[in-house]
Amino acid sequence: MTEPAHGTVPALLHRGGLPQAWASQPVWRILDTHFDLLRFLAIWQAWRADAQRPHLLHVVALTPQPPGLSELHTAQATSGQPQLVQELARQWRGLLPGFHRLLLAQGQLELTLCVGELQPLLREQQFQADTVLLDAAAPWDRWSVKALARCCRRGTLLASTAPSPALAELLGQSGFDVQGERAQFAPRWEIKTQRETWRTQAATPSSCAVIGAGLAGASVAAALARRGWQVQVFDAAPLPAAGASSLPAGLVVPHVSSDDSPRSRLSRAGVRLMLQEASRLLSEGQDWAPSGVLEQRLDGYAGLPEHWPAEACEISRPAPPLDEAPWHQGAAAVPALWHAQAAWIKPARLVQAWLAQPGVQFCGNAKVATLRKSGVQWQLLDRDGKVFARVEQVVLANASDAPRLLDSLRAELPQLAQLPPLHDMRGVLSAGLRQAGDEAALPPFPVNGLGGLIPAVPTEAGLAWYAGATYEAANQPPATGAEHHHRNLTKLRTLLPAAARALAPAFEPGAAQGWGGTRCVSADRLPLVGPLEDGPRPTLWISAAMGSRGLSFSLLCAELLAARLGAEPWPVEAGLARFLHARRRPTVQGRDS
Repeated sequence: MTEPAHGTVPALLHRGGLPQAWASQPVWRILDTHFDLLRFLAIWQAWRADAQRPHLLHVVALTPQPPGLSELHTAQATSGQPQLVQELARQWRGLLPGFHRLLLAQGQLELTLCVGELQPLLREQQFQADTVLLDAAAPWDRWSVKALARCCRRGTLLASTAPSPALAELLGQSGFDVQGERAQFAPRWEIKTQRETWRTQAATPSSCAVIGAGLAGASVAAALARRGWQVQVFDAAPLPAAGASSLPAGLVVPHVSSDDSPRSRLSRAGVRLMLQEASRLLSEGQDWAPSGVLEQRLDGYAGLPEHWPAEACEISRPAPPLDEAPWHQGAAAVPALWHAQAAWIKPARLVQAWLAQPGVQFCGNAKVATLRKSGVQWQLLDRDGKVFARVEQVVLANASDAPRLLDSLRAELPQLAQLPPLHDMRGVLSAGLRQAGDEAALPPFPVNGLGGLIPAVPTEAGLAWYAGATYEAANQPPATGAEHHHRNLTKLRTLLPAAARALAPAFEPGAAQGWGGTRCVSADRLPLVGPLEDGPRPTLWISAAMGSRGLSFSLLCAELLAARLGAEPWPVEAGLARFLHARRRPTVQGRDS
């Protein structure tokens, strides 16, 4: 249902009861069954201009094919809202079939653009809309209307152009009271929810404790604070980002696989969110840079799925020949990918930015020894048994220390036995300062494949490079620091021989410097996210096991957790989110890189 005239756009919103219906509501959820750019801009403008607007506005819009950038440029000239279109256009890339979460208006307006066929997209939703904007011209049948009804709560208002008699009959059969171009979901029967095992009831924003102040915990804290929660973040260390998130610089880069595995699709969703957040919160060139990343497939495996569409090439594509580049001399002749949507980021700076958001309080030197449920509140106790915090919700984001806190709860929460085991992996990143003459030997952007090299990161001491890192099971005898640095140099000699020759003196014993830490991983190398209690109102949650992809996964996991806690639209399809479910049966999906 494309609405070419500006005058018809507000009329449809009015039939949906907007903006009066959302007045003074903390959150409002709109389901638009056919994305229309002008209509979305009208919704955005109406929300922005309303003094009684909801604190958070969700728009979930379905489309078989999203508008191209050219249509956005046209809208920029004709809509009267060029700034809004510019903000949207900055994120308008790589819109493959599936869900795409775009954070707009400082994260207070969330557009989830769902690309694909109508009925499958409706079945992947896990929320109940407050307003539905119906495309009456779509090929509705009994099953797609039933899928739509599943996305509605009792009282949901539905607005459309005049539905056909056949569609009006289908809507009536599925519980809608149809009155011309407007309808309300008001079934005469009791709505059964016993099979909706993944849905939770919305928790009213109140107090929440997040245990762990790394990427996982800080991202959850910021996501909840954006929704009106008061969040305390507790960590045993005196300062945040003291664990694996103290890595001086890391890469946010999508994973690719020939079968476009769940890990690949989840990583793309996570990278999209992370690049938006870095652009919003960090200083480009100092704390991060949208540098792109070259990935050399040293196993000879090209990686990209067959028939990789043009939209996907905006994210990852085959790299052009690099034989003439001096820094590439001697490198193996292997397939390579160029990840245009990739960056290097200083994790600690991102953690600090998240913890500085309104509504978030960091509490250092605060090791939680025990968790105890008392009535409707959780108590956090120190090692002496003293209660130092009482909150409504708890999120465990403390990596492999989470099972220790859960041990005392296993008797009353037997479902914790379903939690997959977590493992620690040690790693060392080698580092040094760039020297005069390094320019010809070092690439102008990060390169990974066997370990990796980030060639130029500003630090207080000067421009630094980082190489590695190693990966060693924590239950094995630890290698010495010198051995770790030697392994990183060996990898670099295979990946980028010219860079290895230039940087070799910095790897010598006595000269080698770097960073060492421990990463928490699950058996299938995917994070654990979600409630640890059964029932519609869980109060104990986890977001952990980011492994070596914390920059790619942490914000996606935070958005998914916050969405489930608030009964909001999910940032990815339900079928894809199942691979992150905290109490899943781990399976290895696709190839890792």
